[in-house]
Amino acid sequence: MSVLKLRVSPGAKKSGFTGVLPDGRTKVSIAAPPVDGRANEALIAFLARALDLPKRSLRLAHGAGGRDKVVEVDLDPEELAGRLARAMEAK
Repeated sequence: MSVLKLRVSPGAKKSGFTGVLPDGRTKVSIAAPPVDGRANEALIAFLARALDLPKRSLRLAHGAGGRDKVVEVDLDPEELAGRLARAMEAK
């Protein structure tokens, strides 16, 4: 299992990776609004598509009500890093 630390911006024009912060968190924009958990659901769906994983392989571990989130991913750290790098290149 790996951990993905994110800084999420909901309500964007489109969902996508937008960069990496100096502390290593990955920046993600999500098109869904931050209402009734819709942005969190959209985040998990976006990450599942981007990382080519089933949604059940990702869990929001921390940050459900904020912009800083921690997602647990059922992959070893090296595999996650490779998939994340490929997904961010494909922007």
